[in-house]
Amino acid sequence: MTLMASPHHSVCNVFVYGSLLADDIVRALLKRVPPSNPAILHNYHRFSIKGRVYPAILPVENERVNGKVLFNITVPELNILDAFEDDEYERTTVDVSLMDSSKTLQVETYVWVNKRDPDLFGEWDFEEWKVLHKGDFLKMTMGFSEEMELPESKTRVATYESFYAQEEKKSKP
Repeated sequence: MTLMASPHHSVCNVFVYGSLLADDIVRALLKRVPPSNPAILHNYHRFSIKGRVYPAILPVENERVNGKVLFNITVPELNILDAFEDDEYERTTVDVSLMDSSKTLQVETYVWVNKRDPDLFGEWDFEEWKVLHKGDFLKMTMGFSEEMELPESKTRVATYESFYAQEEKKSKP
């Protein structure tokens, strides 16, 4: 007999603040775009990371990160997001404020593991990322998504590093 997870625990909500703000990146990973709502995560800062095109968040008092909550993420989808965020991030439960209602929700999000990372700097900018990096990042994400279905799949970090190494070779004469 198979026991189903209780409805309360079979889905969760996830606060996203970086590449997953782009619907096509989410669609490449989850094969759908879940309902979402703009939200604010208080007392965190979104950093740029030297040598990476995606951001990291860490707790910083009196700062805030604008993002959105993806609703009704299933357990298999959460497993995909966990694999995508890899071991650079840890999934953490946080409180966010929904922008349209100021309602506070408890959600999951991905916090940078290395709290003292010397490669973190400044403020990551989603609009700039969309112009400069989204196209290549989408190709990398699609490659990661296909790779995940293989028995010996690479981690997202390995996929990212090999993808961007190939892109650099292409751009060099």
